[in-house]
Amino acid sequence: MAKDYTVVCKKILEHIGGIENIASVTHCMTRLRFVLKDESLAEDEAIKAVDGVMGLVKQGGQYQVIIGNHVGTAYQEILKLGNFGEQSQIAKGEKKEPLTLKKIGNNILDAIVGTMSPLIPAIIGGSMVKLLVMLLGMAGILHSDSETYRIINTIGDGAFYFLPVMVAASAAKKFKTDMFLAIAIAGVLIHPDFRAMMETVTVGDTAAHFAGIPIASVKYTYTVIPSLCMTWILSYIERGIDRITPAVTKNFLKPMLILLIAAPIAILIIGPAGIFVGQGISAFVFFVQSKLGFLAVGIMGAIWPLLVITGMHRVFTPTILQTISETGMEGTVMPSEIGANLSLGGVSLAVALKTKNRELRQTALAAASSALIAGTTEPALYGVAVRLKRPLLASLITGFVCGCLAGIGGLASRSMVSPSVLTGVQFIDPANPGKSIAWIAGITVLAVILSFILTLVIGFEDIPEEER
Repeated sequence: MAKDYTVVCKKILEHIGGIENIASVTHCMTRLRFVLKDESLAEDEAIKAVDGVMGLVKQGGQYQVIIGNHVGTAYQEILKLGNFGEQSQIAKGEKKEPLTLKKIGNNILDAIVGTMSPLIPAIIGGSMVKLLVMLLGMAGILHSDSETYRIINTIGDGAFYFLPVMVAASAAKKFKTDMFLAIAIAGVLIHPDFRAMMETVTVGDTAAHFAGIPIASVKYTYTVIPSLCMTWILSYIERGIDRITPAVTKNFLKPMLILLIAAPIAILIIGPAGIFVGQGISAFVFFVQSKLGFLAVGIMGAIWPLLVITGMHRVFTPTILQTISETGMEGTVMPSEIGANLSLGGVSLAVALKTKNRELRQTALAAASSALIAGTTEPALYGVAVRLKRPLLASLITGFVCGCLAGIGGLASRSMVSPSVLTGVQFIDPANPGKSIAWIAGITVLAVILSFILTLVIGFEDIPEEER
């Protein structure tokens, strides 16, 4: 039965200290993210007990209420119940806190997660289209030289080619700066003339200059970090220019000065530095994998559910995208998710089989479907594994075992789609499809069966029928 999120949100507001205790509220893929004026007023256990709430996380000064796939609906209800819209101070929310190293780290994590989360549907959609055209080519249905093949591939590639622009638009909301100026600056980095200049520099081994300053030859399509960092800096440039421009000239002088200051900074400093940081992170991942081999994938598979709990899994999104852009595939993070994701489906099936609690059985079955079919694990993670504690151990063990096998099998993803039973095609190697399909099928089956058996063996403390 579908939940009434008006009722759910009323209860959340009641136990969070009321509307007046909210300094700001936003949301990501599965969580309502509150900043509270007084966190001591929130009743943690009462909020966890609300039917429709999967869990609670306190992190980085945020009070995060885990809702799951319907978080967007819940967020709109919160805005309505509080009588404040998307542009209100509560919805946008600003709470000044003293900067500490911990706060800086949390801000960086929050900026990456907050920027990338809205882009995930476009990234997944593009990835699935690219997978489809790859499979059509492998099956001989479409030839790679045909116009139809190239057009479908372009449809899938659009989200990645213009990723800097999409990041700029999303980051502008996060950093509360002008979205269209951010898009214009990101657009400079992928403008055909600028790209042609950079390619000429690369091929000809010469240097391009702006006002006598050499420009690093880099490619910005498929990148995240340059636009993210530049949009953050833009938020300060915009405020500074706003203070020094006379009111009568703001309409034309302010945007002109912003572009003339921000775009060169992006071209000369922030863009190349962002690429360097991204390459450094990718190099570190490659280094770890070269030293640990298949164990690196296994370790990542074991800790992946814990990264999802903390929200740190989104930090890997820029690295995955840049690695796929540079090498055509990613062989550490994405393969590790096969066992991690599917194990939570197996865990949920075992709980559904063993529990005597009808509400928990329904939750577990729905969570299993979400994890196995869509690769969305939060319902299984918060509604089952974390809630019952011991099943989480079964998931971690399975993630390690299956991650090691994925590493031994040399599986690598050609796109960025959350691994599930239906999306395992992203790991097919066009050069050796038969072998890779065998590994994918074997690991998929093992992840579900092993986690299912381990959950039954380890057991869990069932929730009595009368308790939530």
